[in-house]
Amino acid sequence: MNAAIINIIKNNRNEIDKLWSRELDAFKSQTSIMTPHMYSQLNNEFLSLLIHHISHGDISADGTLERFFDKVLRSNMSLEYLTQGLQSFRRIILEMIFQEENLEKDTAVDIYRELDRWMDPILHSMVQNSSQIWERTVSIQKSALLELSAPLIPVFQNISVMPLIGTIDTERAKRIMENLLEGVIQYRSEVVLIDITGVPVVDTMVAHHIIQAADAVRLLGSTCILVGIRPEIAQTIVSLGIDLSLFPTKSTLQKGMERALEITNQQIVKEK
Repeated sequence: MNAAIINIIKNNRNEIDKLWSRELDAFKSQTSIMTPHMYSQLNNEFLSLLIHHISHGDISADGTLERFFDKVLRSNMSLEYLTQGLQSFRRIILEMIFQEENLEKDTAVDIYRELDRWMDPILHSMVQNSSQIWERTVSIQKSALLELSAPLIPVFQNISVMPLIGTIDTERAKRIMENLLEGVIQYRSEVVLIDITGVPVVDTMVAHHIIQAADAVRLLGSTCILVGIRPEIAQTIVSLGIDLSLFPTKSTLQKGMERALEITNQQIVKEK
């Protein structure tokens, strides 16, 4: 890093601290889990890291900045705090550079370009780190939602129900199939009721996935009953020419349960 930049930073460190803190005061409202002292420490750590790396011509080859970015983002601070902090630092240093009376114009321009080239890798690392955290979070949440979105629930001996709610896409259909087959074996289900009451739209793709699931259950020696067919869904199925004749259908879960009890030779008897 240009020696002139390092000297400017060393000679104006107190002023840099003051201007830096003033510009980042706007983010105090995001720090509900931090005391003012903790927030001040965070700002000081950020500024110290930037000054350290610019003074040594190091763009965090040891991963120090990346670890700091990770810590900040995991504490629910926004990416804007980091980007604004970096831009404020750049702006403060540049203003001080151009205020130097003994600095020639060409030298000042060279310093500006060097500072800019030094900042870009840090900004790239910051955004990349944020993206990785976001992708990991989304992936974990998505997996958790998929696990909960297609449970097979045993309700009576050899009878299980799979209630489906929401839109069914290809990835979720795959999870439905996996849970269905694993559950049939685990609970030794002779009858499985797939309840689509909570599925808002049944198009050709959704129907195809349901038929595939029913076929797979049948190959395991069990019966699949489709329940929860509302009038508008029945009309859609007919208009699309979808063949659901290969397995029983019932309009409600109650009627499907009655049929499942018949198939398994069971009945509900009230105690006197």
